[in-house]
Parts: sequence; structure tokens; C-alpha cells
Amino acid sequence: MPITKHEVRPLFAEPYMRADLSHAITPEHVEFIKNLKMIKNQVNYISENLYIFEEPELAGIKAAVQEALDIYAREVMGISQRLEVTQSWALMNPPGVGMHGHTHSNSIVSGALYYTELPEPVAGMIFDRFNAYRQLEFFPEKGRINIYNTTKNIVKPKTGEVILFSSSLEHLVETNLSDKPRYTVAFNTFLRGKLGSYRDVSELVV
Repeated sequence: MPITKHEVRPLFAEPYMRADLSHAITPEHVEFIKNLKMIKNQVNYISENLYIFEEPELAGIKAAVQEALDIYAREVMGISQRLEVTQSWALMNPPGVGMHGHTHSNSIVSGALYYTELPEPVAGMIFDRFNAYRQLEFFPEKGRINIYNTTKNIVKPKTGEVILFSSSLEHLVETNLSDKPRYTVAFNTFLRGKLGSYRDVSELVV
């Protein structure tokens, strides 16, 4: 007798969050970031300063990013500890350049801030659920891809947005197919507060 009833339900989910910070980004912020000294970083360019949110000129943007991180910690992670930015840096992808797949070490949540106009067509961020060696590779058939079996998802950013995601999630950036540079600010975070339990001798204050 054939199966007449079945259901598929999720066990876990991999979240990302996007928030509009355009209200906190001024023309002065944009000019300041674009004028930072940049150096070659494999195929793209990265700011020489890797703690740009410590610059007083970017205090307003830092505060807005912190507000987004507070929402992520509270509503997505469900924790009372605070996520705080550690390193932060500017990136520029010239025409014809993307970014290889990578993860962010020594970080809990990472983010990308699209502080200035994105050139068309917009190069998206590709998130890959696998970031380790795989002995077996099998992929869903065309037309049968869904949230349970897909290996990759693409997020198309919008100008003024910040996108937050787990630092352990492998991600890459599509090739910039426009004739203009693609600008972003990236950052890492770590927890601030108490972890564990005093009585369980697992307490850690960071």
C-alpha cells in the first residue's frame, strides 16, 4: 500500500538579519570612508585601518550598527549578553572583481554595511551551508531545490542596509559586473558579559 500521508518539518534554521540604517548614514560618513587609505587585498582593496568604527567621525554609524546587533542578540540569539564590534574595515571591489568564499575567525556574528550606492547590477552575497571537506557530494535535481536541500542562498543587498550573519557561515561575493566600484564596510563581533554559571564552575566574564 503506498504512503498516503507524510510531512517534512524543519529541525534547525540558519538566520541572517537585514536592517535599514540609511537614517544614520550621512554624506560626511560616506566621504570619510571613501577617503580612507586602501591597500591591495588579494583581488580587491581593504582599508589600512582595520578598526574604522573607532574613528570619532563614524560614531553615528557605530551606534546604529550597535542597535542592530542588540536586536540580533535579543531577538535572534535570545541572549542577554551584548554583541560588540571588534574589528571593522572598509572594502572596495573594482569592476570585474568579487570575493572568494571565507568565514570569519574569532567572531560570533559578522556584518556587511552597504553605506553608499550599490552599482547595478547589484553583486549579491552567496552563503554556503558547507565550509568543510565533504566525502560525498550529491545535489538536488533541477526543479527540486528547497530550503531543506539547497547548498547555497543568495542575498541581494540594498543601499543603506546592514546584513548580519553567523561568522562561521561561509560566504562569498559575486563578481561586480558593473563599471563602477562596489563599496562596503565589514565588521566582526564578540560577546560582552557573563557566560556559564558560577555554581557549575563554568563562569566566564568577558
